[in-house]
Amino acid sequence: MINLKRVKVAMVLAVSFFIASCSAPSVEHYKGSEPNFDFKTFFSGDLKAYGVVQDFKGELTRKLVVDLNATWDGNKGTIEEDFVYDDGETQKRIWKITLNDDNTLTGTASDVLGIATGESDGSVFHWNYNVEIPYDGSTLEVNFDDWMYLVTNTRLINRTSIVKFGVEVGEVTLVIEKVE
Repeated sequence: MINLKRVKVAMVLAVSFFIASCSAPSVEHYKGSEPNFDFKTFFSGDLKAYGVVQDFKGELTRKLVVDLNATWDGNKGTIEEDFVYDDGETQKRIWKITLNDDNTLTGTASDVLGIATGESDGSVFHWNYNVEIPYDGSTLEVNFDDWMYLVTNTRLINRTSIVKFGVEVGEVTLVIEKVE
């Protein structure tokens, strides 16, 4: 006879192991990787981003170009992002950033719910925040799990998982370049 209690325990352990194995690495995993990502150095002045949005199946849904301008006063920064999508929609986001001494930062923007938190190590920066995005004539609250990988001192690749109820519903991939 099968012991149902043991089966339940085995199932819980299997699910827990699966969830743990799917989790992303922490930024510490990239310690010592080069070039070193310094948020304030990279996000200073004018930048340009080119990207795509994909749905949960990986199908392309939109293309976009973003003009960015970042200014700093000590450890307080402002990053203005002007989005232009291939269907003609435009969007503006203004980040207010605070850099902390321990390689962490916090940020706020009008469409960000609460405070975005992030940290960097080596050539990688990771931050996480909840945002309201336009959807079907209304807005939808989703989580952005944002990973930036510095490729050169003037170019990074940004991969953002868009998550709703713990499930990835889309992805944004950007190449962000400093404008010389």
